Amino acid sequence: METIALNAARPASPARLNRSWTLVGLAGIALVALPLAIDSPAHLNLLILILMSAQLGVAWNILGGLAGQVSLGHAAFFGIGAYTSTMLLLQWGVNPWLGMLAGGVMAVLASLVIGWPCFRLKGHYFTMATIAVAEIIQTLFTNWEPAGAAVGLTIPMDKQGWATLVFASKTPYYYLALGLLAISLGVNLWIARSHLGYYFRAIKDEPDAARSLGVSLTKYKLIALAVSSFLAALGGSLYAQKELYIDPGSVLHTGLSIKMALVSILGGVGTLLGPVLGAAALTLIEEGSRSLFGGTGRGTDLIVYAGIIIVIAVYKPGGLIGWARDVLARRKGGRS
Repeated sequence: METIALNAARPASPARLNRSWTLVGLAGIALVALPLAIDSPAHLNLLILILMSAQLGVAWNILGGLAGQVSLGHAAFFGIGAYTSTMLLLQWGVNPWLGMLAGGVMAVLASLVIGWPCFRLKGHYFTMATIAVAEIIQTLFTNWEPAGAAVGLTIPMDKQGWATLVFASKTPYYYLALGLLAISLGVNLWIARSHLGYYFRAIKDEPDAARSLGVSLTKYKLIALAVSSFLAALGGSLYAQKELYIDPGSVLHTGLSIKMALVSILGGVGTLLGPVLGAAALTLIEEGSRSLFGGTGRGTDLIVYAGIIIVIAVYKPGGLIGWARDVLARRKGGRS
């Protein structure tokens, strides 16, 4: 494993690094300037949905992609973040910025409580356990009166601005979603290039070999889950501020957990930009089916999810990133 780590840590050539940072800079400038070229609030809202879905996919990717622990209960952490910040705001007037951090901390504490027993399970048993835990948490919030129970909670619009994170325009939410995505990508990149990333990949690929070399599987799985849940909770808090209304059906349902995983799988599980590509593709498919079928298309998203999973599993296990690499490799092979 040490040999693999040394090879993975080998720095890229200066020319390649310069090209990469140049592309990152140009992409950043384009994304920052993009709202200036969009007049339609609906189109801007679509971009916000893509950015928020991408951020959740990146958060899930730390646990499911790097560490190889497939969770289908991540909506629990998303919902904990949303409910924590909203309840602190409504009941004690806590600033949403602080509420967002508090939601992340609460999600981390919940992840440690949940992860300790669940990580004793392996493979699909762990996945089934995460679904069960998420369903339990959704049921608790559905019957918890201080949290609004099944009716939910509404954030008032009487105070607007960056201090309260309540805006009449969509543009500020776009920049908030973009900033949160950038932070999540930065955390993902840092982990992938640090010793944590090497341990996560070892746990994913060769858990027995990693254990024999002294790597604590439970410890590093819990670290992956804690970081992943913290970022997912931040996304939940942002969702609550954007929609100004939450209920168990919107922030804790199983379909949301499946979507987090599918965004990463569709784009390329374990890759940095895979969840971003997956979020763009999946959100466009969802919105297209919604506009095509309207109210008669309820449940269409689940059919789309199932179809995408089957296609990826059979034809393109590497996702969109893997498909793009294959295309580039074939082109290079044809030129040589």
